[in-house]
Amino acid sequence: MNEYDSERIYDIAKKINYEKSKDFNEINCYVLNTCHIREKATEKVYHDVGRLKKVFRNKKKPIVIVTGCVAQAEGEILLKRETYIDAVIGPQSIHRFNEIITKIEKKYKKVNSTHFDVIDKFDTLKLIKNLNNKISSFLTIQEGCDKFCKFCVVPYTRGPEFSRSIQELVNECNELVDNGSKEITLLGQNVNAYNYNGEKLSDLINKISKIKKLKRIRYTTSHPIDFTSDLIDAHQSSDKLMPLIHLPVQSGSDKILKSMNRKHNIEDYLNLIKKLKKTNPKVKFSSDFIIGYPGETEEDFNATLKLLKEVEYINTYSYLYSPRPGTPASKLKKIEESVMKKRLLIFQKFAGEIKMKYKKSLINKELLVLFENKVKGKNEFFGRDEFSNSVIVKSDENLVGKIEKISIINGNQNTLFGVTKNQDRKEFAA
Repeated sequence: MNEYDSERIYDIAKKINYEKSKDFNEINCYVLNTCHIREKATEKVYHDVGRLKKVFRNKKKPIVIVTGCVAQAEGEILLKRETYIDAVIGPQSIHRFNEIITKIEKKYKKVNSTHFDVIDKFDTLKLIKNLNNKISSFLTIQEGCDKFCKFCVVPYTRGPEFSRSIQELVNECNELVDNGSKEITLLGQNVNAYNYNGEKLSDLINKISKIKKLKRIRYTTSHPIDFTSDLIDAHQSSDKLMPLIHLPVQSGSDKILKSMNRKHNIEDYLNLIKKLKKTNPKVKFSSDFIIGYPGETEEDFNATLKLLKEVEYINTYSYLYSPRPGTPASKLKKIEESVMKKRLLIFQKFAGEIKMKYKKSLINKELLVLFENKVKGKNEFFGRDEFSNSVIVKSDENLVGKIEKISIINGNQNTLFGVTKNQDRKEFAA
């Protein structure tokens, strides 16, 4: 979502003749777009600004703007602590970027723009052409969250759930496809909570599936309690909807899920997975896990390992619990750091073994790969299959933007290597 916002900031700034710089040492405006999900995000801001100050110690100071969720959560603190920063702009105020930068150019005092103007934001953005021309593009369809998981800062930095209009999104999809995009990932803090005047995510998928040159559709991130039957059915009815579903669970323990205020239990979660697999046997899952949440016992942790084994996620994102300021969980007693780290290592080793077993099962199989770009400095091309597995292929032919059937001949936990139907397997090995 931050990548999408960053691209849109650039689209806005072009209106007042700003261009992306190719040389960090010669910039006259530095924009740092931030995320507040992980611990120490604020300190990273000060580190980056400190690096910038060293580069420009004997040069004219560039305009320095911090945007995103750290700006939203700690804007006034940033401005007071680091005088080098000229403005902070929250994620719902990026549409005011040109107005703010013009004020700074005219030597106005420091600007703090952290209002929840989400309607104004998208009313403005829909009037500005999306210039992104990547083969695989992101599109924010929904922002904010009403779930209030006790560990999560999103409701406080992105505000309540808000969904953009179907027509606005179809128009932007068409823009992206006209620019060259073949795949679009629909984004939201709770993307499957999308609801605009009664039209749901499944309705949006159905409408953009009709865009002829759009070949693939993905969405992230889903909340289990918002996974309605119509969205489940879309995984059968839409041949453009990819079969990898990112379905965060956070823990395999009902006790911890209740403490987190996740509003679902493991039985609900597994029943949802069964329904999805019954509707489309091809679907596979990835998930997020928080290890060492306050109150997690050895029994709770083992329940998470049990879930990992049962679902056999092809990809997982796991993190030690880190308290976010202002969240209810930040007031809870933390588990001893050494215990948390030990559990994370056990979890990641087990998850890695499951992932490696899956990757090995793909060797000598054929996968449909959408190629996104040429590997810099090499005669190789990078793409992803239907399950978002990274694939690299050597080729004298330009494969960018093409969907090719690739024979997988080798691979590791992160990348698969293959050949096209016209290539000799020995050629790749060489």
